[in-house]
Amino acid sequence: MLALFLSTFVTLFVVIDPVGCAPIFAGLTRSYSPRQASGTALRATLIAGLILLVFAGVGGGLLAALHIELNSFRIAGGLLLFLIALEMVFEKRTQRREQNADKARADPADDIAVFPMAMPMIAGPGSIATVMLLAGRAQSMAQLGIVFAALLAVLVLMVGALAAARPIMRALGARVEAVITRVLGVLLAALAVQYVVDGVRGVLG
Repeated sequence: MLALFLSTFVTLFVVIDPVGCAPIFAGLTRSYSPRQASGTALRATLIAGLILLVFAGVGGGLLAALHIELNSFRIAGGLLLFLIALEMVFEKRTQRREQNADKARADPADDIAVFPMAMPMIAGPGSIATVMLLAGRAQSMAQLGIVFAALLAVLVLMVGALAAARPIMRALGARVEAVITRVLGVLLAALAVQYVVDGVRGVLG
């Protein structure tokens, strides 16, 4: 059981990638107060966890019923992430938040906890496919419980990683933070393109 937990934990940690999500979260929440950022990190992780649990339980049947392939998630998620990356590179998201801070706080549609953090950054096509595969391989309720326990452990680490990223970024100073945000935007754009490429390859292959 311990070996199953460790292997599942390592697999989910690599795929969900809390370390990789953290700096992008810090860049997206530059204009947030510490309390707002903490709440956003917690909401994003909870929403992503719920999405992954649903797909672990009924994901295969749901996608089959809707005639949706994971490659479609990859393409759609990649296109949407690319738009976010452009805003990070050109500082449009930060400028808009600073000019309309009060409105942004009150507008749920502008909450990054759902998009892009919960999906597709945390609960992306790769993590959805992984939890579906791991849950499908479980041969007993005990093994399924271990899969869920490993997922919970990774999500707890995700909250910690997101919470730690902002103080680190702020300690570097505003100019360095702005440069890092743009670099992360470029990396996010590359990740978005890779999502699309993988999706297209899957469809064509």
